[in-house]
Amino acid sequence: MPKSRNTFSSLTAWRRRIASRAVHRGWRWVQEAGAVSAERPGRLRFRRIGTGTRLAFPQGTVFGEPWIELGDHCVIGEQVTLTAGMMPGLDLGPDKVMTLGDGVVLGRGSHVIADTTVTIGRDTYCGPYVYITSTNHSYDDPKTPVGKQWPRAEPVEIGPGCWLGTGAVILPGARLGRNVVVAAGAVVRGAVPDHAVVAGAPARVVRSWDRERGWQPPLRTPAPVPIPAGVTPEQLLALAEHAPEARPAAPPEPRDT
Repeated sequence: MPKSRNTFSSLTAWRRRIASRAVHRGWRWVQEAGAVSAERPGRLRFRRIGTGTRLAFPQGTVFGEPWIELGDHCVIGEQVTLTAGMMPGLDLGPDKVMTLGDGVVLGRGSHVIADTTVTIGRDTYCGPYVYITSTNHSYDDPKTPVGKQWPRAEPVEIGPGCWLGTGAVILPGARLGRNVVVAAGAVVRGAVPDHAVVAGAPARVVRSWDRERGWQPPLRTPAPVPIPAGVTPEQLLALAEHAPEARPAAPPEPRDT
């Protein structure tokens, strides 16, 4: 009897492994078939979708595509929401409303809500669950529920080369300069100068770069050493494998005397 039970358990485990592999292979096929690109736009008709740009499947809420322009080689993660206008079916006029520059990356679960102009500069990278919006609820009447009061909209502009950490929120009217870092969870409003690092809610500048003085306050870690020209991937791998041996030994701990 124990032998039959072991045989039955082995057969059940084998079937589960086969089913698991089939499910994973099927899901990978669905993800590939459901991804959106210039060659395979599916039901989405963007104003422009650039070469090499890809929206992963499943997509989040997407509407107002005729007023959304996506540059070349953008990476849009799963469940990313892209909307132009307050609701589907509106005529927003002849001009584009949302623009993503070349090489923009939007992490999983991010939202870009453009009721008025939202521009994200090229090579800007966003971590997961970043929220960028040109619209916010007003609170003029204390007796009326906030959600029923007419919202206010202001253009949002994010310069090229920025990095927005996980959960960052960019509010209406925000203007980020070039190569700005927004810390995870920061809430940004107003203008942020070029080469600044902002953190907090509301966000404030915690570090900035000056042409003459460099980073202020100074960086706590040394700058990374650039990879020399001509170094192959194999050489880098060999260097990484021997890195622990190349590190200096830690100083001896002081002894009690």
